[in-house]
Amino acid sequence: MTTYTYNSPATGISGWFARTEAWLDDKGKAAWIAALVASMIVFWPVGLMLLAYMIWRNKLSCPSGRAARRHHMRPMNGSSGNTAFDAYRDETLRRLEEEQQNFEAFLERLRAARDKAEFDQFMDERARKADNATAEDADGDAQDDRGPARAN
Repeated sequence: MTTYTYNSPATGISGWFARTEAWLDDKGKAAWIAALVASMIVFWPVGLMLLAYMIWRNKLSCPSGRAARRHHMRPMNGSSGNTAFDAYRDETLRRLEEEQQNFEAFLERLRAARDKAEFDQFMDERARKADNATAEDADGDAQDDRGPARAN
């Protein structure tokens, strides 16, 4: 027994649109861009709709883009096949990491010194204000003991 299935060709607007899309896909990105430019010239709302469709369906992306390049990249910690280079790279990376740690420690000491200087300045100003307030209170008390000031 043989089963025969008849697939009727798509009809209507969706069939025309699907055939046009397939034809443009076969021709490549240049055909999509040409269709976009032509539709912008003929009737700009149609061109705008085509641009929105191209962005939505990702028709403008390149198949050899970032995702494809990422696949071919070699991991940084993998062997290059050259032992001398691998040893040099490992030593350089170790030295750079050590320098980074030393620099971060230096920055931390620098921040601590700056914070200490600011705190010391604050405490000195606070002590000066307290001394001035005490001296003013002492002057005020001495004036009260002598009585009211006389005008000569």
